[in-house]
Amino acid sequence: MIPPERFSNLPDYAFPRLRKLLSDLTPGPDPVVMTIGEPRHGVPGFVAPIITEAMGELGKYPPNEGTPQALAAISGWLERRHGLIAAPEEITLLNGTREGLFNAALALCPERKNGAPPRILVPNPFYQVYAVAAAAVGAEPVFVNATAETGHLPDFASLPAETLDSAAICYLCSPANPQGAVAGHDYLEQLVLLAERHDFLIFADECYSEIWRDEPPPGALVVARALGLGHRVVMFNSLSKRSNLPGLRSGFAAGAREHIARMRTLRSYAGAPVPLPHQRVTEAAWADEDHVAANRALYQEKYAIADRVLGNVPGYLPPQGGFFLWLPVEDGETAARTLWARAGVQVLPGAYLSRDTGAGNPGAGYVRVALVGPAAETEDALTRIRDTLYQEG
Repeated sequence: MIPPERFSNLPDYAFPRLRKLLSDLTPGPDPVVMTIGEPRHGVPGFVAPIITEAMGELGKYPPNEGTPQALAAISGWLERRHGLIAAPEEITLLNGTREGLFNAALALCPERKNGAPPRILVPNPFYQVYAVAAAAVGAEPVFVNATAETGHLPDFASLPAETLDSAAICYLCSPANPQGAVAGHDYLEQLVLLAERHDFLIFADECYSEIWRDEPPPGALVVARALGLGHRVVMFNSLSKRSNLPGLRSGFAAGAREHIARMRTLRSYAGAPVPLPHQRVTEAAWADEDHVAANRALYQEKYAIADRVLGNVPGYLPPQGGFFLWLPVEDGETAARTLWARAGVQVLPGAYLSRDTGAGNPGAGYVRVALVGPAAETEDALTRIRDTLYQEG
């Protein structure tokens, strides 16, 4: 049997690729891994008691779209955080945002747009599930470089009208992974109006939205509804970064009823529902902000450390949100090998998060550094990075 070709041109995933890159090296002293965006702050104290109390519910099939209590908790958070009024039918629970960002394309991307195969607009660099979703639905991915010149956000409006007219979906991550740039109100408003003009949907990946430097990032769905265009946006968020619960696999999507209904229908056939004990934690986590504020303060402390240690490095970009540094280097792979061998610090080459385009690979001259460890470890590792790569800085 001939295997499908739709995934045949996918590059190796970033982390196996990194292992190959570093496989012949012996790390420097006291190795520190700063590659993966896995939060290492403490799990909220209410989690274990809730799971223990709900253990008996592992004997039940969980509701695919989420318990009424979980949907109500998410709805309450949307109102408190964004001023959004969302009915239960406008929300669906997800097994983490990656599942949702993928399956939303299956549920909502048409087979053809204006008589031709659709295109999906993808910021470059990007969270790799966006490109896999495009491949799965037979859409052509259009990689839109997000560079220093564009404020590290994709300039979708610069695309040709023909490309925009054939677009079915546009992915946007704010705060951006990996650059930490935040899409402001004006940017989001212009993007929503562009989507209305050219008839495409915006999938707003906001899973880093509760980790920010100075002020909370605006939400795309809020902006769209204020314009009377809420049907143009499906927003995604989760407890992974906000609540230090990546292993809980609990996220949600919110948007227009017709979009959420199609997503729920697909999930009823092929989705993996969140186990009931995890849904009970979900109910409590979205209803509590104290642990979120404490978590954010830890990241803000590490922003200050990064500014102090690396602030004199030419091209250093203080992140406005999220927990990554996007550090300029001459070549990302060479820098990653040098840091691992000489300094014992493991970072991710930026090219592993982006694709080659006619204008080049926007990640080739960067490395991504995850600020997920304790403050003292972070300061030590960033000092090693500075002294190894930026001796004159």
